[in-house]
Amino acid sequence: MNQLDALKQLTTVVADTGDFRQLAQYQPQDATTNPSLILKAVQKADYAPLLKETVQRFKGKPIDETMDRLLVRFGCEILQTIPGRVSTEVDARLSFDGNASFTRGERIIELYQAEGVPLDRVLIKVAATWEGIAAAARLQRRGINTNLTLLFSFCQAVACGQAKVQLISPFVGRIYDWHKKSAGAGWDEAARAGANDPGVQSVRQIYEYYKYFGIATEVMGASFRNIGQILALAGCDLLTISPELLAQLAASQAPVQRALDPAQAKAANIEPVSYDEAGFRYALNEDAMATEKLAEGIRAFAADAVKLEHLMRAG
Repeated sequence: MNQLDALKQLTTVVADTGDFRQLAQYQPQDATTNPSLILKAVQKADYAPLLKETVQRFKGKPIDETMDRLLVRFGCEILQTIPGRVSTEVDARLSFDGNASFTRGERIIELYQAEGVPLDRVLIKVAATWEGIAAAARLQRRGINTNLTLLFSFCQAVACGQAKVQLISPFVGRIYDWHKKSAGAGWDEAARAGANDPGVQSVRQIYEYYKYFGIATEVMGASFRNIGQILALAGCDLLTISPELLAQLAASQAPVQRALDPAQAKAANIEPVSYDEAGFRYALNEDAMATEKLAEGIRAFAADAVKLEHLMRAG
């Protein structure tokens, strides 16, 4: 059995891509997209017609609506290939506007429903800012499931659990990137690999906290740089993995062992934590890595959304 099949016995495997034609060979349960992945896809010859068709079909509509329709078009194509759910992202430029994020999430769901896609097959992705988490809580109360993204810190995860969101996506690779860059010449790759990887440790802490306190929010490790990070989180509720790393897992026969175990988490001794807005903002501010990576992630997704709009206007 290859590593990908072995991993699927322990964890729900999710594909992280806008390139839906690559999906079938890996048979993931779910799929996630973001503006950067969609931008990458529409610049390929295979997907350029999808952009053109969507722009032509909704000519004269506001650009933000056409953008959402393009994202939904990709989502619908992905849903034809997978049995589970697709995550579609609210514009990152709304990350600090709770009302606008909520309204945009509602609209994306309405567009999916107009295409005959049931509610339970879509997750609305929102940045895990205080405003984003509040918007997600409102969406959840309306029966719309959410995926809180750009999550780098324990306080973000705790607030998401309090908000009863469906799923969170802690970003393993970007946490690793920050610590590696911060350490500079002092970084010891071998010593900080596997279970000692700072991104892996972050997800483990969140996973154990959720399981210990019976928090129903699903934990989906995301943004991986190497297979070692993935294998060190085998047993996590879900892991969303790029096609390149899915291919590496499928090509390896090495054994896969459970690394995260709900029974072990329940046996731990963990103190409960809760945050109001002021406490959340202070805790996030105290975490330099999370503060920097959250801001950088929002800027990068927003920049790619702008690039996508330029392509749509040109199309």
